[in-house]
Amino acid sequence: MSKVRLGLIGSGGMARHHINILVSQGNAEAEIVAIAEPSQDQRNATLQRFPQLQGVPFFDDYREMLDKIALDGVIIVTPHTLHFEQAMAALDKGLHVMLEKPMVCTLEHAQTLVRRFRETGKVGLVAYQRHYLPVYRYVYEGIRRGEIGEVHFVQAINLQNWMHITTNTWRQDPALSGGGQINDTGSHLVDFLTWIVPAPVTKVSAYMQYFDRKVDINSALAFEFANGTIGNLSVIGSTTVGWHEEITVVGREATYLIRHDQLEIADAHGNRYHQEQLPPGSHPVINFVNAILGREEVQSKPEDGLRVIAFTEAAWESARQGGVPVPVPQPTI
Repeated sequence: MSKVRLGLIGSGGMARHHINILVSQGNAEAEIVAIAEPSQDQRNATLQRFPQLQGVPFFDDYREMLDKIALDGVIIVTPHTLHFEQAMAALDKGLHVMLEKPMVCTLEHAQTLVRRFRETGKVGLVAYQRHYLPVYRYVYEGIRRGEIGEVHFVQAINLQNWMHITTNTWRQDPALSGGGQINDTGSHLVDFLTWIVPAPVTKVSAYMQYFDRKVDINSALAFEFANGTIGNLSVIGSTTVGWHEEITVVGREATYLIRHDQLEIADAHGNRYHQEQLPPGSHPVINFVNAILGREEVQSKPEDGLRVIAFTEAAWESARQGGVPVPVPQPTI
């Protein structure tokens, strides 16, 4: 194909981020040719930021867009519980599919969707951007080349004023969000911690706070991997802090410390230094286009989305049971 024809399903803030990447990277081999967006406010915001999209047809219903417009792929940026139906419909039309996180909200849907990607042979990508950011890519690759030795412990904490900034939005409506902050901001950290360790998580124990909301706001988790690595994750949405995040990876020979996207390494002698030589970075939407064109392998796969929701469902179940350890399913596709 000479140009990848993309349709957007949803044109909110994150969709505009993906459009901006395509525009700022000067990617002449991909173009947005249709947008499904029922909200006039979101349509206006998109056209105001990207006037070059004037003339691109908008649709209230994504199914009408899939029926009427010749597309090669779609980018799905909608409330979480809508992803499964929209992705399956796009695959039924023979299209490649990029999904915002979380891929879907149930393990059953994740297994079905992964099978469908495999059956169709279409490109599937979940927008876990840490797979593309140099600091996080360095940690993933460093573990695999043995830089820190055997991994003993992984940890992440995220503080965000999530409960207040998402009040009266779909993110706190379980019918649309599928869950609370662990299924939203926390999904990125679940993905990262379970991606970097070369073994599956076998069990998780979780405590969650809801306050007066219908979805989880704060989560404190402990978990164990099949290779003996242990970890914990705290996703805290009731804080007054706008954003704070720390990640720690302890190995036998060294430790990785990530603070606000900056990587520091503590070596075997306790010396600490910042790592400046990082791998090149990219973006999910660039990888999606290049994968459709046959130039790259997908770096954040549907199988990653499957791994995340298997972990998250087990965490929700543990919290319902008062924190008792719950096995994390190891689905075979």
